Amino acid sequence: MSALIIFALLMVLMLTGMPISIALGLTVMTFLFTMTSVPVEAVALKLFTGIEKFEIMAIPFFILAGNFLTHGGVAKRMVNFASSMVGHWYGGLGLAGVVACALFAAVSGSSPATVVAIGSILLPAMLRAGFPKQFGAGIVTSSGALGILIPPSIVMVMYAVATSTSIGALFIAGIVPGILLTLFLGATTWYRARQGNYPRQPKASWQARLKAFYDSVWGLLLIVVVMGGIYTGIFTPTEAAAMSAVYAFVIALFVYKDMSFKQVPTVLLNSASMSAMLLYIITNAMLFSFLLTNENIPQSLAAWMMGQGMGVLVFLLAVNLLLLLAGNFMEPSSIVLIFAPILFPMAMSLGIHPIHFGIIMVVNMEIGMLTPPVGLNLYVASGITKMGLSELTMAVMPWLLTMLAFLVLITYVPILSLWLPGILGML
Repeated sequence: MSALIIFALLMVLMLTGMPISIALGLTVMTFLFTMTSVPVEAVALKLFTGIEKFEIMAIPFFILAGNFLTHGGVAKRMVNFASSMVGHWYGGLGLAGVVACALFAAVSGSSPATVVAIGSILLPAMLRAGFPKQFGAGIVTSSGALGILIPPSIVMVMYAVATSTSIGALFIAGIVPGILLTLFLGATTWYRARQGNYPRQPKASWQARLKAFYDSVWGLLLIVVVMGGIYTGIFTPTEAAAMSAVYAFVIALFVYKDMSFKQVPTVLLNSASMSAMLLYIITNAMLFSFLLTNENIPQSLAAWMMGQGMGVLVFLLAVNLLLLLAGNFMEPSSIVLIFAPILFPMAMSLGIHPIHFGIIMVVNMEIGMLTPPVGLNLYVASGITKMGLSELTMAVMPWLLTMLAFLVLITYVPILSLWLPGILGML
């Protein structure tokens, strides 16, 4: 009964158009002060301890690094490098967009930032080359979702905070699925380009490719700095986030020089605003998790599912359907922070590895970025392309179907997520 009241209250508040963070907070306060006898001191203590975790500090640093890279010319050089490598294939600029999104995702950790950075450069070039607008918009909108699967990923940090899972192991686990999804999206792009006989670029010489690589190498080195530092133990994921922010600042201002000192306050202010919003969501989500735990809701659901004899295959199918549905109405950070504390105990009771379960949730969040009415990538891409949400939804459909097929693969073949962290001794 408690679960029904809690979720009904949350849904009513969300249907009024209230921001999810405020809806979470009001749901918790209303239930705590009217239907339970939990001391106010315990609520205040949970507020403090909920955001006391050292890992949360990685979020503002990754956001800051992504903003420096977005304004610092890194995206433009990555597009040029990707285009020199695959531009001569069918749909060359489209394939370059997929590769560039994957590369930028590996240094930014943000899906909307990837869409903005790559899309603002790639889409005008594709239109000039004669590609249909819908084709280019579909590629950038869908490939931008790689920003939350390929490490470093802010959504992975959220999952780790909500479930006390290793951030480093999650980052390493995201590498193989990230590469596989890039190949899947690239194959869909190539197939559609071949069907439509879309333009191909002249094959770049190896000298031109080396020059493009040299121009982009400072941005690409950030991947080595972050992932290499975490794996070798030189620094923790949180320290890696701080290092990436400093590195991105130096690259943007002193190496590429595409950003001036006058732009730094704007970047800092935007990063602080986004960080504050996410931290506010985290705080209220932690309270919501505390409420659920206090009412024994996750434990009761896990016991009920075990009593029904629900196996791993059926449970994972139910999880995917639930998260895909939630992705239509909520943004990824909120979904992870609300549903992870509920679903995680059930997954553990069924013997599902926490790292594998985390990757499943992240891939679901990727798909949610592309589904209306709240798909963040759709809104960001709409601002760049000047296309309506319905038109964009149809444009991303081939890649969305590809991602759904990939979700089935990653859900039921756990070795894809666990192989790399396993051989590196991180499980």
